[in-house]
Amino acid sequence: MPDHPSQRTLSFEHLAGLWEDGERRIHAAEPAERQAYERVVAEILPELRRRLGGKFSVDELTAYYLDHGTDWCYELAYRTAPGSPEAWDMSVVAGAAFSRYAHRAVDYGGGQRRGEDEEAG
Repeated sequence: MPDHPSQRTLSFEHLAGLWEDGERRIHAAEPAERQAYERVVAEILPELRRRLGGKFSVDELTAYYLDHGTDWCYELAYRTAPGSPEAWDMSVVAGAAFSRYAHRAVDYGGGQRRGEDEEAG
């Protein structure tokens, strides 16, 4: 069996790297594909806000991702871009959406969790 972290032990820093890969893949896509990706991400972001609220930490976002997965994102992607199956790739659209939403976390600090002294300052 390959050595890999269990789903319960994945850290924000590990997931942030995966999510940022979704962003990179959107930016590298052809224009028509990028447009479909962006439409889907634009639908996922307000749903994340509804589910997590306006004030949240990177740990809360990580826990939400690990506990709830991205099946709900797939449903949004399929409804938003029914003729663009490339936009149903959760590693791209959900990854990019979670990456963008992480930037709004109260303790987000450029791709990693900020320390308590940084939050106080």
